Amino acid sequence: MANNQAPQGNHDPAGNTQMFRAFVDEAPQGRQAAATSGGPRIGLVVGVVVALAIIAGVAWLAMS
Repeated sequence: MANNQAPQGNHDPAGNTQMFRAFVDEAPQGRQAAATSGGPRIGLVVGVVVALAIIAGVAWLAMS
């Protein structure tokens, strides 16, 4: 038989049901905080505006 147990010095916190439940309960709060911050959304808007400006500049150069 294989020894599937972790070594004595290496404790797996995922094996503790209470710690796992605490981790699961904390995950939605972390996602909510990230979703309410405007950082990624502002970056996306700025990226789209820059991309449109570049496309407009290339089109203007192609027509001139």
